[in-house]
Amino acid sequence: MIKEKNMYGKKVKGIARTTFVIGPDGRIVHVFENVQAQGHAQEVLEYLKSAA
Repeated sequence: MIKEKNMYGKKVKGIARTTFVIGPDGRIVHVFENVQAQGHAQEVLEYLKSAA
């Protein structure tokens, strides 16, 4: 996803990291926006365990 960001005081367009959880029927079940790589895998795993 492309969004407007602020880099060193300048507005620029950049990539907003987003994770989509897709259900067995092919539909989007959950969206994680503004993802930080550190710890994100654990966050998704916890979500999947709680959703089951």
